[in-house]
Formats: sequence, structure tokens, C-alpha cells
Amino acid sequence: MSRYSVRASAEESARPLVGDALIGNPLEIRTHATTIRCAPVQVWPWLAQMGAGRAGWYSYDSIDNGGHPSAERIEPSLQPVQVGDVLPFVFGSPEGFTVLASAPGRSLLLAALGANGAPVVTWAFVLEPARGGRTRLLVRVRASKTYQFHGLPAWLLKRIVPPGHFLMERRQLLGIARRAEREAGIPRTRAGDSAGTGPSSRPACP
Repeated sequence: MSRYSVRASAEESARPLVGDALIGNPLEIRTHATTIRCAPVQVWPWLAQMGAGRAGWYSYDSIDNGGHPSAERIEPSLQPVQVGDVLPFVFGSPEGFTVLASAPGRSLLLAALGANGAPVVTWAFVLEPARGGRTRLLVRVRASKTYQFHGLPAWLLKRIVPPGHFLMERRQLLGIARRAEREAGIPRTRAGDSAGTGPSSRPACP
């Protein structure tokens, strides 16, 4: 598996993660993962400052950050992240993902809340120590059956949202990895380099 893969292994996809219990019998579950060549404490600052209009989402900025480039450095003023904080969905929006749990260096749980205050989508970022001082970053999205995306029916959502989500999440995870490794002074490697490969088990589908 290339170190530029974001495919979670079958074991990672089946493993319980923070926030799973908040949405039972979900419409959709998607788990992705990548290996980053530095310690969890060095990856955490990039998670803490996420949000449109903050440091960005490290994905396609023209889509989710109003065309403003995502930050290429750690922003000290954005590091405190507490339960109840809102990380804007898109640039200039007062709405966003609410922080439900924050464990610096270990995990960050975000959620899109429905009108009744219950999560309709959870987005968990989990940092796990890996061999050689590396980090395995696992990301899981769980969407409830009440989740609405532009009013599309559930059957259509399950067909069109996953491919777009995969592309955005892949860009995000590789963007976090690149930034964290550069900040840690780790030189980039060739795309075929296996230095940062993840578990050897067969990967699950995205």
C-alpha cells in the first residue's frame, strides 16, 4: 500500500471509534486512514485549527474555504479547541461542525447538528501512535437516516455523496500529512515510497 493511500484496513473500518454510539443504525459509514511520519502530538495542531475561515479544511479550498488557501503553518491563536466550539462548514458561514469531544493529541469529534440539537453527522479524527514514531490518522463519518443533502432522497445520496466525499477526504488527509511532516522537518519522498505505509491487511473499500 502506497503511503499516499487513505484506504482504511478492514480491521480499522470495523473498529469502534469515538462518537460511534451517537448515531445508531446510520445511513452511511465511511472510514479512511493514512500514516503520517511524525508523532500524534505533531499532527494534532493541524486538526485543532480546522474550519473554513480558520485554517481551512486542507482539501479543495475553492469548494470549502471560499477560495482562500488553507494554512501552511500552525496558527497559535487557533489552537484552543473546546467542546461547543463551532468550526464553519464553508467560508463566511455562521453554521458549522460543533466540537463534541476534544482530546489533544488523541482525538477530535465533530458533528453537524439537526434542528433538535442531535447529531445528524459525526466526523471523528483519531490519532494512534504507530511504529517508528509515526501516527495512524483514522477518520470516520457516520450519517444518520435524517441527514439531508440538498433535499436528495436517501437512495440517491448513497450513490453520489460517497465518491465526492472520498475525493475531498483524500485531499484533506494527504494535506494534513504533508503539513505535519514538513513542520517536523521530514523530507518528502517519492510517491512510490513505502516508508509510510499503513497496516498490511487488505484495505476496505472507500
